[in-house]
Amino acid sequence: MFKALREEIKTIFEKDPAAKSVLEVVFCYPGFHAILMHRFAHLLYERRVPLIPRIISQFNRFLTGIEIHPGAQIGRRFFIDHGMGVVIGETAEIGDDVLLYQNSTLGGTGKEKGKRHPTIGDRVVVGAGAKVLGAITVGDDVKVGAGSVVVRSVPANTTVVGIPGRVVMSHGKHLSAEEVLEHGHLPDPEAQAIKCLGDKIRELEQKIEALSKGEQPSELRVVPGEQGETSCGIDLGATQKEG
Repeated sequence: MFKALREEIKTIFEKDPAAKSVLEVVFCYPGFHAILMHRFAHLLYERRVPLIPRIISQFNRFLTGIEIHPGAQIGRRFFIDHGMGVVIGETAEIGDDVLLYQNSTLGGTGKEKGKRHPTIGDRVVVGAGAKVLGAITVGDDVKVGAGSVVVRSVPANTTVVGIPGRVVMSHGKHLSAEEVLEHGHLPDPEAQAIKCLGDKIRELEQKIEALSKGEQPSELRVVPGEQGETSCGIDLGATQKEG
């Protein structure tokens, strides 16, 4: 038990540069409080103790703003940063070394019985406000961008962003701790698509202008805009394939 506690505290120090002392973590980190209460509630839930696990879960929600159903299965070294608004459903399964940020949801998509919440692999990061919904699988070493809505399975070693979530980057390797925590340089497929549309419009305008002057468009050299090349290669309607 004490080994597990030390492991949880060590994880917080590794993933949150704001952590200054063990006492600060123990008394001031709602994510730490939430996972401790969940571990106890889950133990009772597994032993089929009636009602009490749900009461603990409700108290946990009241105290921390984090709602974890006692049936959720959570691996080692799990950390919820900031915490407020996090929801984890009954049949969710979470691997080791997973990091969730505030307002993220691991939820269901209907009223069906049985498995209806996501399965999250090891070393996954779910950004602030992201929603992972349904009985889907998110592979190991995946980064889910802030605000994304993921409704299809995601292959391992990838980054998924957008609504609906799309795979925009494949790492092909395990990420270092620094790379996992880096959220400032995630691709923005919508911005890239808009830029490409602007370039295409610029190209058409230049060709129309050439035609009005009696020139052949094939002889025209299209000048790229300030943002770069004219090729898009982006399908706004595409979603990531199931892994």
